[in-house]
Amino acid sequence: MSTELEYKSVNKLFEKSFKEHWDRDALSNYQGRTLTYREVAERIAMLHICFEQCGLQKGDKVALCSRNQANWGVCFLAALTYGAVPVPILHEFKSANVHYLVNHSESKVLFVGETEWEGLSEVEMPGLAVVVLMNNWNFLYSKNESLSAVRDNITRTFNEKYPDGFKPEDIFYYEDKPEELALINYTSGTSGFSKGVMLPYRSLYTNINLAFFAEPQMSCASEVVAMLPSAHMYGLMFELMYEMVIGAHVHFLTRLPSPKIIMKAFQEIHPDIIIAVPLIMEKVYKTQLKPIADRTRTMMYVPLLGQAIQKKIRDGLINAFGGRFEEVILGGAAFNPEVEAFLRRIHFPFTVGYGMTECGPIITYEKWFRTRRNSCGKAIPGCEIRIDSANPHKIPGEVQIKGGNVFLGYYKNREETRKCFTNDGWFKTGDMGIIDTDGYLYLRGRSKCMILGANGQNVYPEELEAVINNASYVVESLVIEDGGGLTALIYPDYQQGQNDGMDREQLEQRLMDSLPEFNKLLPAYAQLKKIELMPEDFERTPKKSIKRYLYQRNK
Repeated sequence: MSTELEYKSVNKLFEKSFKEHWDRDALSNYQGRTLTYREVAERIAMLHICFEQCGLQKGDKVALCSRNQANWGVCFLAALTYGAVPVPILHEFKSANVHYLVNHSESKVLFVGETEWEGLSEVEMPGLAVVVLMNNWNFLYSKNESLSAVRDNITRTFNEKYPDGFKPEDIFYYEDKPEELALINYTSGTSGFSKGVMLPYRSLYTNINLAFFAEPQMSCASEVVAMLPSAHMYGLMFELMYEMVIGAHVHFLTRLPSPKIIMKAFQEIHPDIIIAVPLIMEKVYKTQLKPIADRTRTMMYVPLLGQAIQKKIRDGLINAFGGRFEEVILGGAAFNPEVEAFLRRIHFPFTVGYGMTECGPIITYEKWFRTRRNSCGKAIPGCEIRIDSANPHKIPGEVQIKGGNVFLGYYKNREETRKCFTNDGWFKTGDMGIIDTDGYLYLRGRSKCMILGANGQNVYPEELEAVINNASYVVESLVIEDGGGLTALIYPDYQQGQNDGMDREQLEQRLMDSLPEFNKLLPAYAQLKKIELMPEDFERTPKKSIKRYLYQRNK
């Protein structure tokens, strides 16, 4: 597939959308305030005035650290359309990490939530000119009094600039170029592991173009529930940026998006598309669908009766997700094979994509009715994939990418940038996989996670974890190499055990005694040596994946 796309300015796409959808709803805080496209455009215009009067230059960095909210979207779009470089920072990062990322990115402005600011200090971020409270744009800190005056006089300045009111024809956004740096997205919050991914505008456009191609039914009448962190590229691109380009209405879940809140929002909003991580579907399967599947296992395969049962389960699940969506798109982590097999059996409309922050984020995708089991789809338009293997159809090799979606490099880190590209310019993802003759990609795991078994067999821990995670009373697991053998670290589901009448000790003993049962389900070359129980949940990345490096042991 060609990597060449006819480029269109991303900021001009926003400009066109705001003009065309002036009176339509744009951004809402779930069960709170709604901003129309006109109001979003007005707020952007006000921020542009503030940026200009505070001396912000094109290319300067603007950091954002807050929970999802409508004003997060406004502030991000204001920075981008001004020609500044937004730096989204996950609000869950610790204060010291936020200080580090603001300083490392050389940000001049910080938009911050009220809760997040409590642990922060302007003294620790000396490069900042202003710190702005995202909720109401009050300046929490400014380097001098003249900057504070900008905020105090913004309403008067705005009215003087637009004496007849702000109109669609007043919108004029910075015209970006394909290779120009659009934003910096950090892959971690810790100084030892942080890599600032520099995404050019062509990467944003390639992903927006994919969304046009993949979801042609989406329009200005579409509703979307934003439940992923906006500071992460998956949520930012497909729950905010694309929607603003087409004039859709985004509802931000401003609180911690628990399954209960998510399902309630689906019932009230009836989203047209659902963007999610596999963990959400896996929880729904484990708590709601698996018990039904276990009770009706024998009947599932009776021709007419099985079809009726499957249809009832599918219809109930579709209604629970709002009843109006085209498909559920899963990405950000590997999907449990058992859950995938069940959902395919009942013909539930879902698909699994594959991406990385470094690709802004999507690499592969396919519509739910065309995708194949255990595959994460085909290369998106404007992107090519190759497998570094003597036989890419059968022997797993590293997945390598070339195309408009690929990043420029890591900010202020030439060595890491050099290491992640081949001599002929392909991005080395670090993921292992094979590709079939029709172009469908099948991932096998991270090359860094791969364990070489005693018999020389490659062991991909993610495949073993998928088996363990299906067991009762297991929240999640991690398989590591430990003294020449394999150890499964398991975080127990203490709540479920309590619901079933077991105390903590009984539950832990039951899981420890499960080792022979797990090994019956695992290949001979990947037998577990022992099980260890975790007293609390694993530490996780912004994508909610386990930070594997924290749990590795000396071989």
